[in-house]
Amino acid sequence: MLFTGAMAAAGHAAAALPVPRGDRIEFRIIRHGDEIGRHTVTFDRRGGALMVRITVDALVTLLSLPIVRYALRATETWQGETLVGLTSETDKNGRHQWASARRTDEGLVVLGSQTRRYIAPEPAGTTSYWDKRALARPMISMEDGVLLRPKVAEQRPEAIPTAAGAPTVADHYVLSGAFNVELWYDRTDTWASLAYSAPDGSTVHYERL
Repeated sequence: MLFTGAMAAAGHAAAALPVPRGDRIEFRIIRHGDEIGRHTVTFDRRGGALMVRITVDALVTLLSLPIVRYALRATETWQGETLVGLTSETDKNGRHQWASARRTDEGLVVLGSQTRRYIAPEPAGTTSYWDKRALARPMISMEDGVLLRPKVAEQRPEAIPTAAGAPTVADHYVLSGAFNVELWYDRTDTWASLAYSAPDGSTVHYERL
């Protein structure tokens, strides 16, 4: 009975996470008006756990020749509102990066291609962005495991385009310091868009499908 009650409580907590309808968020990645890739987040409930899988693929070409390739594959595991696991592999123009986290008696133990082993502060999240509440938390980089504490500034809500053409009103946040990115969340607190400046000065933004 204790086990059954614990599982029921865990299931309720997992359901409280802001999982979108259809258990999926997908974006077109746009640069100079052209689609250069896709970013997909899928959600899979397994008992009291929530598995979140992130897939990103982007390709920029010049005269039909590839000049930028980016691929990320990551899986987060959540128990209730607590991050208990992360595995991530990233390929940036052939450069391999990775991050790994698992919860032990010490806490959330993190390793990565650009960091030594450390215990993440609670309640740490990641740079997956799907949970708006992560903006108030320390973030573990999915690319290399580095712990990030960006400054977050809330802007005025605004209407943003979607791939379907109809705009949606969204809350707007600017993250700076550790990295620079803009994020939007719609009225259901579902991730709605992202934008950042690429190294060449161009703007990359997301349109939700």
